[in-house]
Amino acid sequence: MAIVELNLQLSDVKNSWQQFLEERGINNFSPAEVQQLDLTLGLYEDNQLVATASAAHNVIKYVGVCQLDSTPGARFNQIISELTSRLYQRQFFHLFVFTKIQYSSSFQHVGFHELAHSHQAAFLETGTPDIHDYLDQLPQVKSLPTQKIGGIVMNANPFTSGHRYLVEQALQQCDYVYVFVVNTDASLFSTAERLQLVQAGLQDLPHAIVISGGDYMVSYATFPAYFLKSDQNTTEYQTTLDAHIFRDLIAPACQITLRFVGTEPLSPTTAIYNRVLAEELPPQVTLKVIERKQDQQQKVISASAVRQMIAQNNLKELKSLVPISTYQFIKDNLKQLQVRIQKGMKINGN
Repeated sequence: MAIVELNLQLSDVKNSWQQFLEERGINNFSPAEVQQLDLTLGLYEDNQLVATASAAHNVIKYVGVCQLDSTPGARFNQIISELTSRLYQRQFFHLFVFTKIQYSSSFQHVGFHELAHSHQAAFLETGTPDIHDYLDQLPQVKSLPTQKIGGIVMNANPFTSGHRYLVEQALQQCDYVYVFVVNTDASLFSTAERLQLVQAGLQDLPHAIVISGGDYMVSYATFPAYFLKSDQNTTEYQTTLDAHIFRDLIAPACQITLRFVGTEPLSPTTAIYNRVLAEELPPQVTLKVIERKQDQQQKVISASAVRQMIAQNNLKELKSLVPISTYQFIKDNLKQLQVRIQKGMKINGN
C-alpha cells in the first residue's frame, strides 16, 4: 500500500485517474477545473489505484474511493488524512470541500463541519478561522422592531456608478445595507483594491456597511463556477449552497431580511445565480431585483465594459461610468492594470 502524488500532466496518469473517478460518478473534467489543481494524491494497493483526492489551494476536490467491504471507511480516511496533512505542510489551515450529499457524513467523521447542503451536494469546512470566527467579527447595528436591514454581495471589478446605484436603491428601502465585497483574487482588480474602491465610492453613505465577504459569499471556495467556466448544472448546485449559507448563517447574524441584486442581461452565470437566489432565499430573506442603471446610450453600466475601456486606454468614455474615486484610482494605476491584462488576466465575464 502506498500514497503517491500524481502528475496529471502525464497523459497516461491523467487518463487512469479520470477513468477511476468517472467509474464513481464524477464527470466534470473541464480544463478550467482540472488546471486549478495543485495537489493530487493516489492510494495504490497491488499497483491498482483504489483512492484519490485533489486540492485546488485550500479546496478539496475529486475525491474517489473504492471501498472495502470489511472496513468501508479505511481507504477514505487514509487518503483524506494524507491530503489534509500535506495541505497543512503548505500552510493551508482552513480547508473546504464540495462533495455529494451521501459523502457528507464521511467527511464529518474526519473532522469537517457541514455548512450547507442541497439534495445534490454538501459544502463543509475544517480548521480556522471558521464560519463562527467570521460571523463574530461582523459589525452589528442596533436592533429595532421596525428596522429593515438589507444585504448586497458584489465583486465590484471595479466599483461602478451602477454598483452605487444599486446601494442607493437598497437604502431607500432599508435603514442599513451590508455591502459584502467578494474576497477572491481572481479578478483584474485585487481583493484589497476592490474593497478600497467600494469603501471610497460609498463613504458619504454612513448606513452602507462595507465589509469583506470572506470565504463564505461568492468566494472561490463557495462558488468556483463564478470564476471558472462551468456547465449550468455545476453553477446551479454551487449557487444553491452559496444561497443556503447566506440564508441560514450570514443573514441571521446581521438581521438581514432583504437581499438586493441588479437585473442581469449580460452574464449567464450571474443570471443563474439571481434565479437560484429567488428560489432559495425566501421566506427568511426576500430577494429584491433592481433594474440596472443605464448610461447615456441606454446601455447597462457594467464593470466588464469598464475593463474593456481600460484595455483600450479609453479613459474619456470610462469616466462617465464610474464614481470619481474609481476613476482617479484607474487613472493613477492605468499602466499596472494594463500590464495585468497583457499578462493574461481575463477582462470578460464577471
